[in-house]
Amino acid sequence: MTQVKSGGWVGSSLIHLGDSNVPNALMFIDKYSQVEHILNPILATLDALPKLHSSDAHIGAWIDSTFGGPNALTKSILADFFKFGFDGSGADNFFDAGSCIDGRLTSAWHWCSQLPTKPFYVVFKLAGFTSFDGQFQT
Repeated sequence: MTQVKSGGWVGSSLIHLGDSNVPNALMFIDKYSQVEHILNPILATLDALPKLHSSDAHIGAWIDSTFGGPNALTKSILADFFKFGFDGSGADNFFDAGSCIDGRLTSAWHWCSQLPTKPFYVVFKLAGFTSFDGQFQT
């Protein structure tokens, strides 16, 4: 009914709970614990941008010429994450992607796995990024 009233739907309309993707409540809760491992490195990188830009003239000039400055770079990183981090990608098939937390986390982890292919990956490395496993060097 919600899908009909909204006039459209992005992604799969399947919600997983009690199936092979999310077989029980403990798996569901564990999915939420993954959020900080995804967001913390992104937030740490965004927080480091002003200092990276101002502390080294060469890096600052590179950020300006490549991305249009730290504010534009912040918007670029966030736009890319919000566009591709929740798009249903990364699942084995469309129905396994789902529209619940499982599907969004699959997409977010897929975005994380694609980070080395992003034009701003070097900025993550300069900011101390090592991985999405909870480790971050500053």
